[in-house]
Order: sequence, then structure tokens, then C-alpha cells
Amino acid sequence: MYPGRIDLGVGRSLGFTKPVRDALRRDRNAPDTFADDLDEVRSYLEGRAAVTARPQVTSPPPMFVLATRRGLDVAAKAGLPVVVGGPILGAAGRVPELDRYREEFVPSAGNRSPYVVISLEVMIAEDEDRARELLLPEAWALAQSSRTGEFPPLESVADIGNQVWTPRLREQVDTSIATSVHGTPEQVRVALDGLADRTGADELLASTSTFDRDALFESDRHLSLLYP
Repeated sequence: MYPGRIDLGVGRSLGFTKPVRDALRRDRNAPDTFADDLDEVRSYLEGRAAVTARPQVTSPPPMFVLATRRGLDVAAKAGLPVVVGGPILGAAGRVPELDRYREEFVPSAGNRSPYVVISLEVMIAEDEDRARELLLPEAWALAQSSRTGEFPPLESVADIGNQVWTPRLREQVDTSIATSVHGTPEQVRVALDGLADRTGADELLASTSTFDRDALFESDRHLSLLYP
């Protein structure tokens, strides 16, 4: 979506559920090898591995570490930019983990300084309640995926409202929506400007979806007008 750029994002998650971890041949209690795995992927792209990856690229795509907490430390040591989202952004004020990432960043080829992309849901509607409602299908699907290991198709707000909500499910949905920015265009502008200031983000990435595609198109249109 970003003109002229293809990104490769690598995260350290072992999968949501035991069947997914089993399919990946990874045990929950196995040693964390993410740093070594990350270097292995880089070696293939950069042409310095013992074996050759095909097709061979002359200019490797930029690699970003999809990180929350521990992943930020790995990215700093590897000298890689990061994409950050989720609950880590929920608290007010500065994000200590991002400060530590910048302080411990080790310059690498192609990445001479730390680079932070903040990823979040951004939904614009006629009022805050409507915007929150539009965020529900994605938040619901994400909560379901943490239980089943499979991200399901998005459902309508009406269909979701007719299903059984456990306390845990409601907590997950509320947490997901709380990490978003939503409301009227002016509310969203103020919130995004504030988020950029307190995180020192180099880039904001809107990764929004909802069941109502027309509403999503309108939201994206309003967002493009806020930041032409």
C-alpha cells in the first residue's frame, strides 16, 4: 500500500494455539531462537548464507521486526526497524520500551538509525460510537483467532451481537478496540498527532478492516484528507 515499497515483516510469535505450534514444530517451552532465525533470514536475502535462496535479489527488501516488548530488544541488537502495535500503546505518556529500543540500537548496513512504525486500527465515522461499532468485527475475529488459531471471516455487527459473549471474549474485544484510534475526523487527527508525539514514531500505519466495506472506504477517504 505504501507507494514504491515492499516490506518484509518478521515476528517472533509461536502461534496462538497448541495445534498451530505443533504444525510449526515448536514447543511453548522451547528456547527462544528468534534472534538466530532473524539473522538466518537476513543472510538469505543478503546473499551471505551457506546456501542460495532463489530467486536471488540484488537489492533485498527492507526488513521490519514486528515487535511488542522482547522483540524490540532483538531488533535493537540486529539494527533493524520495527513495527509496533497492540497493548504496548495503550497507556498514556511515553513508551519506555521504545525509548530503550532507540538507546540500544546498533547501526547496521542500510539502517544507520532506529526507525519506528506504529501500527493500529484507525476508524473514522460520523461519531465515536459508530466508529467503535465499525471496529467490532475485526476485534471479534482477532479474539476468536486467539482461541481457535484461525482468523475467521469478518461478521456483521448484528451477527456478532447475537452470539455468546464470555467475560474473557469481551475483555479481549475491549482491549483490542482500546488500542485503536476512532471517532470523528477531528477526534482522529488529535489522537494520531498525540500518538506520534508521545511515541516519536517515524511512520504511522493504519491497518484497519471491518465488515462494512463502504464504511471502511469512507473512513479511509476521510483519513487521506486529514493527511494529504
